[in-house]
Amino acid sequence: MSIPALFRRVIEACDPNWETGKNPELVIVYGGASRNYLECYTIEAIEEVDAKIARLPRGSDHRRALEILFNGQSLPTAVDETGRLVLPQKLRQKIGLEDEAFFIATGDTFQIWKPETYEIEERARTEAWLAKQGDNVDPLIFLDGIEGG
Repeated sequence: MSIPALFRRVIEACDPNWETGKNPELVIVYGGASRNYLECYTIEAIEEVDAKIARLPRGSDHRRALEILFNGQSLPTAVDETGRLVLPQKLRQKIGLEDEAFFIATGDTFQIWKPETYEIEERARTEAWLAKQGDNVDPLIFLDGIEGG
C-alpha cells in the first residue's frame, strides 16, 4: 500500500541511517490480540521507547510486558523505492485489511486501520469523549500548561 508522501518525509527525517537513494526504515508494532490497528514508529521514536523500557527494572512486570509489546510484537521494515509499505499477510489479517487502509498521523508515529474499524471504534470513542467535555469546550484548552505550549 502506498503511504502518504508527508509520512515518508517524516520517516526519512527520523531515520538516522537514511540518505538519498536508500529506503527509509521504520518499525511496525502490531501488539497483542486487543490491538486492532498497526502503529508505525520512526526509528527515532522506537529508539526513544526502547530507551525508556531499558530504564525500567530488569525482571519487572512492566518491563517484560513492554518488551513483549514493543520488541516481540513488532516488525522492522522499510518503505520501498516506490513509496509503498508492504504488509505481511499476518498483519493484514490481524486488523482485517482488505482493499483499503486508513492512515492517521500521531506525531512521530502513524497508525494504519481498516477504514470501517476506525470509523466505528476510534472516531466514535473520540466523539464520545468530546461530548463529555461540553458543547462550548475548545479542545485546544487541553494544551494549556503543557511545557513548550
